[in-house]
Amino acid sequence: MLSNHTIQIIKSTVPVLEVHGTDITKRFYQMLFTSHPELLNIFNHANQKQGRQQAALANAVYAAALHIDKLETILPVVKQIAHKHRSLGIKAEHYPIVGENLLAAIKDVLGSAATPEILQAWAEAYGVIADAFISVEAELYDQAERQSGGWTGFRAFRVERKVRESDVITSFYLVPQDGQAIASFEPGQYISVKVEIPGETNTHMRQYSLSDAPGKPYYRISVKREEGIKGNPDGQVSLYLHNQVEQGDVLWLSAPAGEFTVNLSDKRPVVLISGGVGLTPMVSMLHTLAETNPGSQVTFIHAAQNGQVHALREQVEELALRHSQVSVYWCYEKPTEQDKMLKAFHKEGYIDLPWLQQVVPTKEASFYFCGPIPFMKAVNSALKEWGVPEADIHYEFFGPSSSL
Repeated sequence: MLSNHTIQIIKSTVPVLEVHGTDITKRFYQMLFTSHPELLNIFNHANQKQGRQQAALANAVYAAALHIDKLETILPVVKQIAHKHRSLGIKAEHYPIVGENLLAAIKDVLGSAATPEILQAWAEAYGVIADAFISVEAELYDQAERQSGGWTGFRAFRVERKVRESDVITSFYLVPQDGQAIASFEPGQYISVKVEIPGETNTHMRQYSLSDAPGKPYYRISVKREEGIKGNPDGQVSLYLHNQVEQGDVLWLSAPAGEFTVNLSDKRPVVLISGGVGLTPMVSMLHTLAETNPGSQVTFIHAAQNGQVHALREQVEELALRHSQVSVYWCYEKPTEQDKMLKAFHKEGYIDLPWLQQVVPTKEASFYFCGPIPFMKAVNSALKEWGVPEADIHYEFFGPSSSL
């Protein structure tokens, strides 16, 4: 437990963190990778280049300082991050390294304003927060290994099939190389894929949502080919998977993880809304809801640029044909002439509240959504304007958490 004196010191730094938080985390990562370059094997280099990881850490540090007197407030966030840490192989021995470099970055950025008293208070606070992460992650590691078909670390999987789903999305069907059973998962969860790309110094890891229902003898991931636009870097791992990985090749996977899962005990209507490759966890949820909750009404809404980049469409429509409680709607931002000729979509442009109110039977439902951040902000804003309670709004970011 932290003393009241320490808590007050931490709280006094909140305004400083609001201004200088990102500067501190940028400096932190520079110092961390200089002193421990082996950690570049764990962190997503693209998120580093885009500043997303630095911003996410700055938000986390700010939230910890703001709620230091009631850390239970941020426990849901701790659990969400802990799932990602377990998936990546973050261990207890990494936390002292992070703490040492975070304190050094605070001192480096704030200079004389980072008094010995402030640094000591933050050292104590970091110790408490790190202990919370270590405890939660130890439990997650134990669960991953002890479950039926589970394992620890990374396990070899063979690409059984590689299927082109659209112009930009390809699915990989992965079976264990050892021929043994695989762990089940909750719809909405993801796995980490670890690859060694020829010519690259470091290994690379990425999380990909599982896009099929649990209970199959394989895992399926559906990966978008991320080509750099607007100054963003190419997706090294996605391009490697698309261009170089073929049927019969081996990929290394961690056991399924993640907190963004559908609540199967809630028998109210469910609304699944996705944009782009954000449909992958939604398709897994849809499969499971359709097959295990026949009494629950499900509305599946997907937004894409056009039919050429719309993945898994036939699979979703086939599910809707077999299950009368499932309704599907497509929104195309820029439909092609063929899309228009075939009447292949229900709305042109963007998802908005008036259209949602037309196609969603009731707002007394559970809403799940995933996609690009601007898309998620628009959906979140529409649902709040409609009066959907916060407790019924569920979403997940691909990559470091941001803010809607």
